[in-house]
Amino acid sequence: MPTIRIVLLFFLLICFSNSIIAETELPTEQEISKTTDEALKYLKESNFEKSLITSRVALQQALIAKNNNLIAISYNIIAANYNEFSEYDKAIFYYKKALFFANKTTDNILKNRINNNLGNMYCFEKKQYEKGIEFYKKSLEYSKKEKDTALVYLININITWAYFDIGDFKKGIPHFKYIKENYNRDISKSTIVVFYMLSGMYYSYMNDHNKANACFLTAIKEGKAGIEKSDLSYSYLEYSKFLTRIGNYKEAYQYLKEYNNINESIYNEEKLKKAERAGFNLELDEYKRQIGRIEIEKDTQYQSLRKSYIIVLLFILTSCIFLILIVTLYKNIIFKKRTNAQLLFTNEELIKAKEQAEEASVLKTQFISTISHELRTPLYGVVGITNMLLEEHKELARSQHLSSLKFSARYLLSLVNDILQINKIEENKVVLESLTFNISDEINMIKNSLSFLSQKNKNHISVIIDSDIPEYLIGDKLRFAQILMNLVSNALKFTKKGEVFIIANLVKVVEKAHYIEFQIKDTGMGIAAVDQDKIFEKFVQVGRKEEDYQGTGLGLTIVKRLLGLFGSSISLESSIGEGTIFTFTIAFDYDPEKTKSIINEIQVDLTSNQMFKVLVVEDNRINQIVTRKIIEKNNYSCTVVDDGYAALEILEKECFDIILMDINMPLMNGFETTRKIRLKDIKTPIVALTAFDKDEITEEAISAGINDIIIKPFESMKLFKIMNCLIVETKNAG
Repeated sequence: MPTIRIVLLFFLLICFSNSIIAETELPTEQEISKTTDEALKYLKESNFEKSLITSRVALQQALIAKNNNLIAISYNIIAANYNEFSEYDKAIFYYKKALFFANKTTDNILKNRINNNLGNMYCFEKKQYEKGIEFYKKSLEYSKKEKDTALVYLININITWAYFDIGDFKKGIPHFKYIKENYNRDISKSTIVVFYMLSGMYYSYMNDHNKANACFLTAIKEGKAGIEKSDLSYSYLEYSKFLTRIGNYKEAYQYLKEYNNINESIYNEEKLKKAERAGFNLELDEYKRQIGRIEIEKDTQYQSLRKSYIIVLLFILTSCIFLILIVTLYKNIIFKKRTNAQLLFTNEELIKAKEQAEEASVLKTQFISTISHELRTPLYGVVGITNMLLEEHKELARSQHLSSLKFSARYLLSLVNDILQINKIEENKVVLESLTFNISDEINMIKNSLSFLSQKNKNHISVIIDSDIPEYLIGDKLRFAQILMNLVSNALKFTKKGEVFIIANLVKVVEKAHYIEFQIKDTGMGIAAVDQDKIFEKFVQVGRKEEDYQGTGLGLTIVKRLLGLFGSSISLESSIGEGTIFTFTIAFDYDPEKTKSIINEIQVDLTSNQMFKVLVVEDNRINQIVTRKIIEKNNYSCTVVDDGYAALEILEKECFDIILMDINMPLMNGFETTRKIRLKDIKTPIVALTAFDKDEITEEAISAGINDIIIKPFESMKLFKIMNCLIVETKNAG
């Protein structure tokens, strides 16, 4: 390789103008610079193993310090090592990495050198001249900015050579004229040889044979006087081409022989270097095999110890120690002791951090559980009393104050449910159910339930369902409805006087699984590209105005997490002012036989002309009023007691068809009250009417003898459906 094409390493480390932040645990710029100096020194000494190891250590330190300048320098040195191995693809890869981080800095000298290195690689190693010349031109721009005349001259020589090499003299001549005008004898011996060789090529192209001949002979004379023989060999070759062109074949042959003799000499030296590199590569391969064995061992241990986070951390750290020991055998025992001490200290810090994280997680779960219960209890009273006022006083139906009260209560309840839902998904407490449902009915029900919101913004909802989708499917319709509800309501909020489309298409069928693609498309305000990656994060609201109601910022987060449970993901297409399209695919099962059996088991008529007696065990006075009103409104007989002891006392005297039991009561809670009722051999069905989340109490409720659970606030239709089912089942069993 000619000297002019040798990779330009960044060996002048830049002095930083900003002062180092005192008392930091991160590696300082001086420490990282010292490491890169060592890596560069090893490279110049052809100690490639140490150069690679040291430059990678410098790279890790620079990444931790987030110093783009030093990251680029480290990548540049790594690339130079691979260039020396003739592994040009790897060299180009790391040079591009270096250029990426260099472009984030204001260091034009660094950008210049890396661009020049890439130009060398593409022009003279990969023979991709157009790409290489583009990098040269970039390098030239930075050289001019820094007024580095030596580099400007050198890069113009490289560009001239590249163009002349491919015979594009017209593009190369402007650069040749520059090097000709700025030529002086102070430049390096190698550069003088190349200058006269390029001059010979230029005059040959211009058909000035005398000048061409003189320039080639000068290049050969200067090359013989110098140490670097590769430039001399290229001068022989180009002169031989010139002599052939003018018909002097005998001399052309003699100079071609000279070219071959020098190349053979260079080739023999290259063979020795390649042999040394091959030996080094064998050592690297051995390191890789040892690392591979350790990785396999690490994976095996990880599977057996995955339940213990602390042990996993220790194992990873121990694996790191093994890797460090493998590639740093030349280090002495003092270095090992210092490294072990640092690792032990880090391990102690990680243990403390893990304990704090676990404690914080427990506290978070307890807080969410407590706050959701404390909020749902009064919300039950607010929603219930609001409904009672609307039913008993029809003249208040148009009252803005009462509508605002009901809306605020439901909004607060929605917020509580969203936060609880996020927490349950994060703790892997959500399990998908298999229910038979009609997908058309579900979508139209969601459309109807959001009619108020669509009318508010003067929007229209259109439903388009593929006729190939089966009428009945099997899957978790509740989670599916929640996904669709969140996406459609979100589209309606951000669309004014427009249209929202709900589109369902069957995309493929694999055995019983029917893959259905859903699109929620609106003609609203759209989402900027810069915000599209953020909208699925918790509590993020894009385009929110202070005077608008935009929700809690949890809806799209819940959508993404629920789709994850279905094994699906969501994509987004949007432009400002052109609307938004959310797309996702869910696989539902289609099993006609199973669907038929489920439908046949559904009890259609759960009503009864008989008046049932209901016992309500509830300590909250407001909730007593609301529950009694709901029950008596449906012609049921209702008796209310304040606590568990009163419930046991009245059950000694009277019989009831069903008991509605609050859980969180003073003196004796709902679980204990139920256990005492069952000990008296009372078979009356008991329904837990509670503000606790269902998943939190299900296990204890079953063990206590509770038949079902309803969460406050609730839909009265759901309450009476469950009550009727339990009463009928109990009477039939009796």
